Amino acid sequence: MLFVNNRLEHNMIKMKSLFLATTLALTPVIAIGTATSAKAESAAQLNQDSIQALQLLCKTNPVAADLSRQARAELIFPNIVKAGLVFGGAYGEGELLQGSKIDGYYNSVTGSWGLQAGAQSYGYIVFLMNGSAVKYIHDTQGLEIGVGPTVVVVDQGVAKNLSTSTLKDDAYAFIFNQQGLMAGVSIEGTKISRINP
Repeated sequence: MLFVNNRLEHNMIKMKSLFLATTLALTPVIAIGTATSAKAESAAQLNQDSIQALQLLCKTNPVAADLSRQARAELIFPNIVKAGLVFGGAYGEGELLQGSKIDGYYNSVTGSWGLQAGAQSYGYIVFLMNGSAVKYIHDTQGLEIGVGPTVVVVDQGVAKNLSTSTLKDDAYAFIFNQQGLMAGVSIEGTKISRINP
């Protein structure tokens, strides 16, 4: 009888593990499918969230504050949600600001594969430093990070060596408010496309 109970308990644990693994594996597929067909957030909500994210980043990061003063425009994604188990996906919406003027709304979509499990959220802002980077976004209705204008992701190491005299790249990206179970965030390969909320 003890053997049967142990065997039953073992099978229940296996079934729960299989269910959890299946659920986690399907989460990014469902998230990406939902993201592409989901209706965009309202323009007013995107604007409010984007302004708050920009203000918070500039308040807490002096390098970002300096870049914001010099940038021609800013692509702001206040909330990206990422989930994955081997295959993953990330989605969020934001806007392009030129000064205080909203110059369009965009979504951010990333697909990935490899050793990954869990879910997380984060935000990011891309400071576009010259007219050619802004023109590229207008002409192509978006951007793929790693293709087109050079985008440098600013981490602690890059920030130490960054000053107004060393700014030579087209764009600088800051990732902030990382929360969740996954380690590290990469925006390489992220596809940014224009939307109409």
